[in-house]
Parts: sequence; structure tokens; C-alpha cells
Amino acid sequence: MFKKIRRVLVGRPLKNEALNDQKMGVLWGLPILSSDAISSVAYAGQEVLMVLIPVIGLGAYRQMSFISVSIICLLMLLMLSYRQIIDSYPNGGGAFVVAKENLGIHAGVTAGAALAVDYILTVAVSISSGVEQFTTAFKEFKPYSVLIACALVVLLMIGNLRGIRESSRIFGIPAYLFIFGIAIMIVWGIINIKRGYVPPPPKNMPAVVEPLSIILILRAFSNGCTALTGVEAVSNAVPNFKNPSKKYAKRVLFLLSMIILILFGGSSVLANLYKVNPQGNAMLVLIAEEIFGHGFMFYYITATTFIILVMAANTAYSGFPMLISLMAKEGYAPRQLSMRGDRLSYDNGIILLSIVASILMIVFKAKVTSLLGLYAIGVFISFTLAQTGMFVKWKNSQEKGWKYKAVINGIGAIVTAIVVIIIAFTKFEEGAWLVVILIPVLIFMVFKVKKHYNAVMRQLRLKPEEIAEFDINKAVYTNRVIVPIESINRSSLRALRYARTISENVVAFSVAIDDESAKKIKEKYDALNIDIPLITKYSPFRRVVDPLLKFIESAEYDYQNGDMITVILPQFAVKKWWHKILHNNTRYYIERELLKHKHIVVSVMPLQLRDDDFVLNNPKYD
Repeated sequence: MFKKIRRVLVGRPLKNEALNDQKMGVLWGLPILSSDAISSVAYAGQEVLMVLIPVIGLGAYRQMSFISVSIICLLMLLMLSYRQIIDSYPNGGGAFVVAKENLGIHAGVTAGAALAVDYILTVAVSISSGVEQFTTAFKEFKPYSVLIACALVVLLMIGNLRGIRESSRIFGIPAYLFIFGIAIMIVWGIINIKRGYVPPPPKNMPAVVEPLSIILILRAFSNGCTALTGVEAVSNAVPNFKNPSKKYAKRVLFLLSMIILILFGGSSVLANLYKVNPQGNAMLVLIAEEIFGHGFMFYYITATTFIILVMAANTAYSGFPMLISLMAKEGYAPRQLSMRGDRLSYDNGIILLSIVASILMIVFKAKVTSLLGLYAIGVFISFTLAQTGMFVKWKNSQEKGWKYKAVINGIGAIVTAIVVIIIAFTKFEEGAWLVVILIPVLIFMVFKVKKHYNAVMRQLRLKPEEIAEFDINKAVYTNRVIVPIESINRSSLRALRYARTISENVVAFSVAIDDESAKKIKEKYDALNIDIPLITKYSPFRRVVDPLLKFIESAEYDYQNGDMITVILPQFAVKKWWHKILHNNTRYYIERELLKHKHIVVSVMPLQLRDDDFVLNNPKYD
């Protein structure tokens, strides 16, 4: 049943050869990889005003203009820097690969961990913000914000499990609709003012509470820097583009920068002209209400803003699985995260991202302001390490034009490092402290994973002089077989019959919890009239594995060093998933404990049971 549901939701498996058909061009690559940065237009300016308005009132709008200009300048710098990363590292990985190769593995892992945290927060913030936009227009849904947010994560997860090509079609169109709608709103809003429209004074606008301070400006600036998250996603996902992948990736990065420049800059202009107060509501929705009233365009802006904010999480679904798969391939994350699924997407990374983001939204009740305290610091750490790594690369290579390139990346490293300090300082008490702690914890865990894989590799590796020791033509094991049986039935007898085919040294082993059960199984076994001896051991604590291990080590069994012991576990397989809950499934525990011993091989002898209705209605089973 689960397979049928999965096939309907995800689709049929794709062959490896279909991977090239799954890659993107500029048309679909732009909305998929840019939706995070584009969507931040919906909340970045709003979050700037929410810091400034309670303190300086109407003066907030003028300061917002200066902050917006500085953020756009930083965007242009990052765009130039990441173009150079795309040229130099076309296999993807972005900050992780750049920092690892030029600054060392510790810097690379730090960049990877910071970026992974940012991707998780991108999903949580984007979807929470989308739900906030929706509940601003339809207030009756506010109590269900967390439920709606988690449901949207599930939909995004399913869409991405269907593969890159299908997800780009599903999630690409809303991005273009949003860009089109906001562009119309900017143009129409400016025309309205030029025609003489005078917006009503903002409601609930506080008077100046205290003088403007540098700390206040920095706090507002750090909130506005959320507009820059997602810029790095293009460089991380270069392999997802069709050939020539570098050319397409750079085009997408340029178009992304131009769109943010127009939309973020334009929305800042509208905020100054219409002076809406976004305290507790979505700024773009309020501006749309001022410009269009409650006509079609108001609902169009509300709907597309909601959708693009939800779709913005899709940037993380493109970047996180790719990043984590690269780290997994090098042993810095669980190997399962490096494998492609049925639809050639990195399924395990997609599922992991969905689970962690959902947990965050539940903990923080899908409140954007609460989540933004955790946001942006991770991505700016990765920005800083990537720019520093590129600066070192140019300095060491000194190839043609290296000085120009080094200046761009050097300035980028300094500016983004300053932003990291600003965000960490201004948002520390708002939640940034959690990320500051979480990233080192992740780094520690990543190195523990790598240490384990290195230890496993060393133990499995064969040196040339050791190969002779494993000559299968010379080395012969004495195979001794034990069949643990709980009762005399079709499953246990099949296991005993199979045991006879692989060894002459076979014993049946039973654990009894009282004398009566021991007597019953012995009587039934003797009635079989077979020459395989039955060993019965009493277990006062109702344990199964301990008596078996003690028997193997006892003189009674006469185990010799070098012998291999095969334990065959009878197991019947039920038809339906819920049937498994009705059986004790001790086999899993026995298998886990026995596999801790290198001289014991565990084999499972299955017996497939028929459907309940078939058996109960068939006279053969009476």
C-alpha cells in the first residue's frame, strides 16, 4: 500500500540516463534558485520598519531608504563575487568546497554547517512568512498558522521528491507571477502619487521615543540583510544546470540580482510613499490595499506573495540536498545523504530538511519575527568564508587578472565579516545565540562522522601483503549451525531443513521460561523423529540471546577457535504493514545482539504467509 501511495505522489522511478533530462535552463533555473532571494522582498523591508517605527516613528521611512541602498550595494558585491565562484568551482558546493580547498577542512566544514543551518531556517522563515501574509488578509485562519505551515512543508517535500524537472515546473510559475504582480504594483503605486493621490496618514504611528542611534540602525540593517539570503544557492547548484552549466548559472545569478534590485528597491520606495505601519501585519499586503483597494490586484498580490514565500523554501530544497550530498560523499555526513532516489533527486536530504524545518516552526509557533533572530547569520558566515577562500586562491595562483578578482573577493570578505559581527551582536538576545552554539555543535558532529568513516575504512582496507591471508581456496572454515526455535511449526522446520543443506553440524536451540514449556517443546520435537539434537536452556529472566551465547561458549558445545557459527532465524513474513505490530519481532533484537560477535553469521529463513481472508476461507488450512 505504501509503495502505491508513493508511486502516485512521487511518480515512477527514472533511469540514471535520464539525469541530463532533469537539468534546468535559465527559464526554470531562475525561479527555482532565486525564489528565496526574490521572496525576501516580502519581509525584509517590513522587518526594517518594525525595528525603527517603535523608536523613531515617521523617521523610520527615511532611514529605510538609506538601509535599502546599502543592502543593494552589498547584493551587487556578492553577485560579482559568486560569479567568480561559479567560474572556478563548476561542480557545485559553493562555500563548502571553496573554503575547504583554500582555507582548510575546518573552514570548509564550518561553511558547510553554517549554510546547512541557513537552508533549514530558509524553509522555516519563508513558509512562516507566507502563512503570515495569508492570515493578514484572512484573519480567521490565524489560530491554525502552525498546522498550515507544516502542511505546506509536506507539499513542498512531495513536489521535490518528484525530481528537479517536475519541481521546477510546479514551483517556477508562481515566482514569475509574483515578479509580474510586484512590478505592476510599483509602477501603478508611483503613478498614483504622480497623479496627486495623497495616502492617508499611517495608523497607530508612535511619536519619537528616543534619538536615532547607531545600534538601532545596525539592528534594522541586520534585519534587512535577510534580503540577501539565497544568493549563494546558484553557485551551490551549478551541476543542476544544462550544459554549458557555468554560462547558465551566471545568467541566472545576474538576472536574480537585477530582479532583487528592482523589487526590493521599488518596495522601499512604495513604503516611503504610502507609509503603511506593518506592526503585526504584512507590509506588501497593506501597500497593495492602499493602491488597489480590495479589487482583483489586491487579492492577486496577497495570493502570489503567499505562494512565493512558500515557494521560496524551494531554494533550500535545491541547495541543501546538493550541499549535504557533497559533504556525505567526502565522509562528513551520513552516506545515505549522498544517494539519489527514484526520481534522481537526493531524497534523504529532502526528507531531513523537511523534518527539521517543521520542528523549528512548531517550537517557534511559525512566528517570523522569532525565527528571524536565528536567520541570516549562517549564510553570512558562509559568505565570509567563501570570499576569504577565493581571495586566498587568487593570491596563491596569481593567474591573469588575479589582482582585480582578489580585490572583489577581499572587499566581499571584509564587508560580509562585518555583517556577521553586526548580526551576531544585534540579534544575539533574539535567538542568534542559538545559532552561535548550534554551528560548533554541528561541526563537532561532522568530524565525529568523518572519524567513524575513517576508522571503518582502515579496518576494511586490505594491504597487498594481507590479501594472501584471505585466499578462499586455502582458508576453510568449519561451519556449525544453530537454529533457535520458539515452537515446532512450519517456519522452524523449514529453517532446520535448510540448515541440513549447509552443514552436517546442526543443533536446534530452544529457550524455556518454565519446566512446562520445556517439556511441551521436547515432546513435540521428539515426535519429529529427526537426528538433529535439541538443546533446551532455562532462562529465569526470560532472555533469549544470553543463554544462546553462553551455550556457544560452553564446553558442552565444544566450539573451537576459528569455527564459524551460522545462526538461522526462522521468520514468517506477514502481508500487511499493521500485522507486524501484532507480533513480538524478537528476531530484530536477536540479530542485532548476535552480529556484535565476529565469529557468528546470522541468516534469516523467511516464510511468506498468505492473506488472512484466503487462509480462513480455504479448507486446506482447516
